[in-house]
Amino acid sequence: MAIFVLAGVLLAVLVLAWVLRPLWRQRPVAGSAAISLLVVASGLLYLAVGTPAALDPASHQVPETLGEAIAQLESELERDPSQVEGWRLLGRAYLAEDRAGDAMDAYAKALQLAPNEPVLLTEAAELRARSAGDRRFDAEAVVMLERALQLDPSQQRARWFLGIARRQAGDAAGAAETWEPLLAQVDAQTVPNLRIQIDQARAEAGLDPLPPPEQARDAQAAVRVSISVDPGLALQMPPDASLFIIARQPGGPPMPVAVQKRPLEVFPIQATLTDADSLMPTATLSSLEQVELVARISASGDAIPQPGDLESEPVVVATGPDAVAALLVDKVVR
Repeated sequence: MAIFVLAGVLLAVLVLAWVLRPLWRQRPVAGSAAISLLVVASGLLYLAVGTPAALDPASHQVPETLGEAIAQLESELERDPSQVEGWRLLGRAYLAEDRAGDAMDAYAKALQLAPNEPVLLTEAAELRARSAGDRRFDAEAVVMLERALQLDPSQQRARWFLGIARRQAGDAAGAAETWEPLLAQVDAQTVPNLRIQIDQARAEAGLDPLPPPEQARDAQAAVRVSISVDPGLALQMPPDASLFIIARQPGGPPMPVAVQKRPLEVFPIQATLTDADSLMPTATLSSLEQVELVARISASGDAIPQPGDLESEPVVVATGPDAVAALLVDKVVR
């Protein structure tokens, strides 16, 4: 019964999220609020009627109002305060009732339990901005967004909000640079409006607009990579670990030029890095004559190195359609 209810709620969320998609695109603030309220209502409904305890009518009364649902959730969290999703849901519910202070307290408790959850960090930062009188991201919110992107560079909302924060702080160039990787992540219909925002920020910073988008991307390989693992370390690989293949500019900034994340397979693993793996359209893999390659096996699935991860020595190779590199994962990150 509980699984059936949860599946029904999930299906409703997906269907309504699709229906609200035009609203999200045309009015992001209204769309975000509508979807947030949808998630709150769905989650509270599941907590109310989607648990085995709810099968006993004497042990649980379905709330008739949001206030009653909040009270029941508060009671449940008082009984078991270790529920990350419970605190997150309570924070959203408080926000729906314009209780911003209580919402931030709830998110703070969720972050105490899961300090390295990128989505939670992003939502907490957004909440701080929405709760501020001037709707600005403060220093703590910026730290949260930067941490979220360190943990997962593919977090689109964190990247968008961080760009807004930097533009609010007068760093238009930083905002444009933060947003540019989104061009390779969002759908084709969103790209034109995103380019307008980026070009406006670049103009504020005295920079030229982005170059026109290419009509056809060169599909030739930039680098073909073969990754092997030292037999002595093979037994240390968790079965659910992730493999990151990272390309950087030799002697350049630590931010990768291109990253490919994939599940572990039977070694040796063959991979191909192309411009499709580049993080920024203005700094593509094929635009460099050489790249520094590293392979990392991450137990946590995070791009940031963690103690216990397995890693190869960096190798510098020339780029081009005939470029080939071999990496040996043979050391443990300390």
